[in-house]
Amino acid sequence: MNFISVLSCLSLALTAAVAQAPKPCGAPELMSGGFSLMDANGVYMSTGTVSYDAIGQRMRVRNYQLVGNQTSSMDNLMVFNQKVYYEIDWSKLSCKKKALDTTFHPMRVPSDAKLMGQVFMGSSSFWGMGALVNTWYGELPQNGYYSSVFTEIGCIPLTLTSYTPASGWVTVSTFNWVLGNTNPMDYNPPFFCAKSKLEETETTETFFAVLQSLAKKTKEEE
Repeated sequence: MNFISVLSCLSLALTAAVAQAPKPCGAPELMSGGFSLMDANGVYMSTGTVSYDAIGQRMRVRNYQLVGNQTSSMDNLMVFNQKVYYEIDWSKLSCKKKALDTTFHPMRVPSDAKLMGQVFMGSSSFWGMGALVNTWYGELPQNGYYSSVFTEIGCIPLTLTSYTPASGWVTVSTFNWVLGNTNPMDYNPPFFCAKSKLEETETTETFFAVLQSLAKKTKEEE
């Protein structure tokens, strides 16, 4: 096989790879970044930091609020493989352990998700001017729906949106992702959570409901 034939085969292989439909994917194993949240009515708005450990299936989400010279924070640790999350209040050294609905995982595209489309955010005219992203959608429990936007390269989550009759529309936007985590202790409950027992509730909270509750508590602290 001569050189021209080899190049032709490689070109055909690359063309076939590009033509393949996007497939559900998962985010890198360790990530840290920021997020903002808003509901449809603009009543609850929130911003904070997030860190993720895919190996242990854990996520730490923090909100910070500065009022005068006082700083308060709201803190949640989600443990997806145990289907629980911890609501941590450092000002009172209190901790609540609650059930977590893991039907929707914010850091990966569900295997049954449907592809809405693939577009460039920004421009595809020159390298670095935009990012190729995939938009997915599917159903949530209790007559809910979700859509999610992930980058084609790297499977980085950008925007997550959900709707349920109970909570309405909630949109979470992420930004400034970096690979890796600087503090492994982020994924362990604080010492005062050791005696926390799982609370019995009528409904199990989803990822979106947990963040919406976090935003609501931050609003109440203002």
